[in-house]
Amino acid sequence: MTAQTLLDKLWASHEILRRDDGASLLWVDRHLVHEGSHHAFAKLDDRGAKVAEPGLTYGVVDHYAPTRGQPGDPAIARMITTLERNAASHGITCFGLGDPRQGIVHVIGPEQGLTLPGLLINCGDSHTSTHGAFGALAFGIGATEVAHVLATQTIWQKKPAAMRIVLTGDLGPGVAAKDLALSWIARLGADGARGHAIEYAGDAVRALSMEGRMTLCNLSIEGGARFGMVAPDAVTFDYVRGRPFAPEGAGWDRAVEDWSSLASDGAAEFAAEITIDASEIAPVVTWGTSPEDALPVTATVPDPAAVPDGRADQMRAALDYMGLSAGQALSDIAVDQVFIGSCTNARIEDLRAAAAVLSGRTAKVPGLVSPGSQQIKAQAEAEGLDRIFTQAGLDWVGAGCSMCVAMNGDSVAPGKRCASTTNRNFRGRQGRGARTHLMSPAMVAAAAVTGHLTDVRPLLDGRSLS
Repeated sequence: MTAQTLLDKLWASHEILRRDDGASLLWVDRHLVHEGSHHAFAKLDDRGAKVAEPGLTYGVVDHYAPTRGQPGDPAIARMITTLERNAASHGITCFGLGDPRQGIVHVIGPEQGLTLPGLLINCGDSHTSTHGAFGALAFGIGATEVAHVLATQTIWQKKPAAMRIVLTGDLGPGVAAKDLALSWIARLGADGARGHAIEYAGDAVRALSMEGRMTLCNLSIEGGARFGMVAPDAVTFDYVRGRPFAPEGAGWDRAVEDWSSLASDGAAEFAAEITIDASEIAPVVTWGTSPEDALPVTATVPDPAAVPDGRADQMRAALDYMGLSAGQALSDIAVDQVFIGSCTNARIEDLRAAAAVLSGRTAKVPGLVSPGSQQIKAQAEAEGLDRIFTQAGLDWVGAGCSMCVAMNGDSVAPGKRCASTTNRNFRGRQGRGARTHLMSPAMVAAAAVTGHLTDVRPLLDGRSLS
């Protein structure tokens, strides 16, 4: 029998049929929908159709969720009530504003045990790749595809090529999964994994918590990949065990036995493979308008004159937008505010890391801390993390996508510069004219207490991020 990759195994277990053009019809185990699904529900209503498998479909209010009280804008309120109404009319469980389980879809899926190894998970959001951290086949889909999944619980897809990124060695102090992700994207480019499904492997990946693995897979699409995955192991099973929607009893034992087979065979071949020594990675920040515009915080802003013309033009445009000059030390760049949140870095581990840096210190710039879910918010408050944030001078608010996508009213003002734990530093991502520097939660906390991009490592003397 031919050696198989993890991708091969997951794909084969979900393939219903394959067309002559190579596209596969795949069974969808979980369909997660948020406020942006209203076009898809409208298509169903136009046809007089119902959701095929309402028990496998879950609604989540996150993109427009207010982080302070109720929506102040009627348009935002309408987006939320539309999702809640569509979910109710189709018999779908909805984690709405009044639900204590509400939060960001890619945070509460794993938190509730809806995300399990071996599943195929779809959502109308590109960062669905997050769920691949559990050994799931998880990818974002467009509005038309959302309607197809709602109506049939299946999706047509062409199988991507398999790529393996092996991360070896031990992470240094103050270096996190965010730094791993930004490092490989900077090395390969924003198109470096285009058309591929990434499997992350190596000692550095195995040593990551589930929170870290989710951050790594979350950012896979920023390097052009269709999605990212990590083969499940004891770390995965320990995280899933006891979650509300996870199997129990004998079902749990059978599930773990099945999940344990979800690993690439030793002789499996990959279309592309790279190895990176993670011990050589320093804390990373972005300087431009793409996640590939990333460098160690100890570096300087790159010079467009030192790269080929096509790339040089992109760099000049990015530096112009960001208001930066070639040769400027990254650690000299002052910030106007900070943001800790998003589906990339708003889990309890992320909040603990930021709090470890902020504890007993005062922020020099304002900032917002938005936990990834209401349950994480409650846990953080039980641990006293909220008091550390507020005593430092930062705002502690509710759960949602918040300032990552700037749809709920939380945004960065034009021309202002934000140190951010989010996943994209595109033009206007955090608000029209906003300038975003991506980095880990600990690095954002360091920027908060110094007022500029800062190497967090000296600030960790005598402190632990765990």
